[in-house]
Amino acid sequence: MERQRVIVERLKGAAQVTVAELAMVTGASEMTVRRDLDVLAAHGVLRRVHGGAVSATPSGVEPPFAARAVSATAAKQAIAQAAVELIRDGETIVLDSGTTALEVARRLRDRAVTVLPLSLHAVTELLDAPRVRLLIPGGEPRPGELAMVGPLTLNSLKALRFDVAVLSPCAFSLDAGLTAFDLDDAEVKQQALAVSARTLALVDGAKWNRAALAHVCAADRPDVVVTDPTAPEDQRQALAERGVLVHVAEEH
Repeated sequence: MERQRVIVERLKGAAQVTVAELAMVTGASEMTVRRDLDVLAAHGVLRRVHGGAVSATPSGVEPPFAARAVSATAAKQAIAQAAVELIRDGETIVLDSGTTALEVARRLRDRAVTVLPLSLHAVTELLDAPRVRLLIPGGEPRPGELAMVGPLTLNSLKALRFDVAVLSPCAFSLDAGLTAFDLDDAEVKQQALAVSARTLALVDGAKWNRAALAHVCAADRPDVVVTDPTAPEDQRQALAERGVLVHVAEEH
């Protein structure tokens, strides 16, 4: 059916699509779009989330950095801004890799903080930041991602202690917790957690109810989860009941 083909094509270029967006593109009613999404979900083409759908990406397949960098950008920017507002001047920060963490780096450029980024993308962003004390870890950058991994990265983290770890997991669910596609990346995230006094997890709505290959930590391990309004409200409430501060960042 042509409508369903359009839906699949839209999902190829975005991490998440909304019912309202699809209704506008296809000219169909929102009720009809919801039925189409249910059919496609039953065939394993996509997964239904609150207000729309996300691609049913296999847990071992990581979407390219360039594709993630242009998906859900408004939500990621809002989440990054909310996260930065939870960081105080003078604090030491270990900043995870990932596209949302890169948005955080951009917003830290004028802050008086010490930052150890776990991505060369973020290192480049902060190189000429006038007030940032920039620490650069050892290690091996993953191709494309430019995330730092390996024994040298782990040793860099073990030698330090941070006020804040800012983590950007690949997927998140109440049962599976924070997960990552790459085993080495998951290990680096775990070490960042271990050497930090508190943790902010940046989880846009498209990552909820999903699981990647490698376990990082339980869902209630971070002190704060910063998300957006598309994250399932019932699960946000369930996470808050476990003692996690759930901060919902509104797009501006």
